[in-house]
Amino acid sequence: RAAPARRVGLRLTWRAMFLVVLVLFIIVPIAELAVIIQVGQEIGLWWTIALLLADSVLGSVLMRSQGRAAWRRFNQTVEAGRPPAREALDGALIIVGGALLLTPGFITDIGGLLLLLPPSRAVARRLLVRRFARRMVGPTVQRRDYDVDAQAVDVDQERIDR
Repeated sequence: RAAPARRVGLRLTWRAMFLVVLVLFIIVPIAELAVIIQVGQEIGLWWTIALLLADSVLGSVLMRSQGRAAWRRFNQTVEAGRPPAREALDGALIIVGGALLLTPGFITDIGGLLLLLPPSRAVARRLLVRRFARRMVGPTVQRRDYDVDAQAVDVDQERIDR
């Protein structure tokens, strides 16, 4: 009888997912509110609102220009016959960066801006590739201790059709 499957990896995955959800939906909004309140106390309510609106508009303009550039590089890479892996990842990072910039708040704006600027996006891309490259590579072929000696034989096409 086979041994039961270990669930350690599954438990770690659920824990990691819980932490991501906790950070994204609870901790980040609370931190954003705290920063907005602090900025509002320093520069005033209307200037804070104006600053939030301005960085959303600037973010959408920056996202549009960077998105077009990434799309152009994607098409050039495909036309050259190379796989557009880097360009596709750049496009995904630009979308995430744009979404972060459109989200109200200064912390997410900093993260979005970092993903939209090419030098910092390159660093983020390198970190992501390094992090997930091991998971993307399939299992290697196992070496066998024996070799097969065989002889190739031509077969008549008539015998194959039967």
